[in-house]
Amino acid sequence: MKKNTRLIHAGRSKQWTGSAVNPPLVRASTIVFDTMQELREATKQRGNRVPYYGRRGTQTHFAFQEAMCELEGGAGCALYPCGAAAVSGALLAFLKQGDHLLMVDSVYEPTRALCDKLLAGLGIETTYYDPLIGAGIAALIKPNTRMIFLESPGSLTMEVQDIPAICAVARAQQIITVLDNTWASPILCKPFELGVDISIQAATKYIIGHSDVMLGTASATEQYWPQLREHSYLMGYCASADDVYAASRGLRTLGVRLKQHEQNALQVAQWLAQRPEVATVRHPAFADHPGHQQFKRDFSGSNGLFSFVLSQGSLKQVEAFIEGMQHFKMGFSWGGYESLITATLNVQALRQASHWPYSGPLIRLHIGLEDPEDLIDDLQAAFQRFHAAI
Repeated sequence: MKKNTRLIHAGRSKQWTGSAVNPPLVRASTIVFDTMQELREATKQRGNRVPYYGRRGTQTHFAFQEAMCELEGGAGCALYPCGAAAVSGALLAFLKQGDHLLMVDSVYEPTRALCDKLLAGLGIETTYYDPLIGAGIAALIKPNTRMIFLESPGSLTMEVQDIPAICAVARAQQIITVLDNTWASPILCKPFELGVDISIQAATKYIIGHSDVMLGTASATEQYWPQLREHSYLMGYCASADDVYAASRGLRTLGVRLKQHEQNALQVAQWLAQRPEVATVRHPAFADHPGHQQFKRDFSGSNGLFSFVLSQGSLKQVEAFIEGMQHFKMGFSWGGYESLITATLNVQALRQASHWPYSGPLIRLHIGLEDPEDLIDDLQAAFQRFHAAI
């Protein structure tokens, strides 16, 4: 099946839907049994999507987990209350005191904070690496290296990593690879085909698509799924059936939404690239973007998230640029139908292992489903405020 057809049918077997179109919304904590034999049989099947306790899931959860496995290609999918929980759940399921983690230097800031604060306190060492290192990551591997974490593209500066090259090095030394695949959603990149062991999604973003639900997922290969499942359960991770139902519904329109996000974003990005105030546009589909060749090889399209760097600009000018927006809203996250804007004045301060070649402020945009002409008008007015604030 093509990807849009797969999005419509994934997780909708009659086992879950019965005679309805959608899997039902089933809320439960306690599951009751008529006999002890039934209870024993259910507990033996806990890895096979059989309900026996609400934290293990209901038919609502099982249908969505099945859909995620169909779309990403994993052997199993664990659910978490948010994307950050999926990251911590995946890392803590496999890392222990004395282990060494290789973490991409362009990583989502909360993941960096997890490494520097929580993991460090548990005796887990983190080394950050240049996102463009590729197979050169072999030089950073230590005898106690247990995991390599990737995020591609990076969700702020957008570098595209050479996922197959890094995974090949890791697999040769039996090191686990984890990819934050949120930017690509389940359909723009197939992580398991590239050699990844565990793929993470902040379903909060494009899967949900409406900026009103928090949810995270981690899918794994057959080798690592049992440990990911059991350790995440032991740490108490679970997700609301209502939130999972919203994610299952969001999957059905993901393809058409992403296509429109992509078209809108490319139009805005191309306009920005012509602006004299812009030093560079950080969009993976642009030929001069770091990792563009890997993007063309490993991804089937782009979305609404990219950034651009101003040649210069004071805090006062950046505030004037952002605070008067009509259509762009200032706020964290992305992936909803609305356009968003944030600013980072010093990208290098967020790095340890790689050099950021620009001195001007970085503006990150999420281009929503508005008419792009209106968004361009909004940005045009922002540049006028920017110059007036000198």
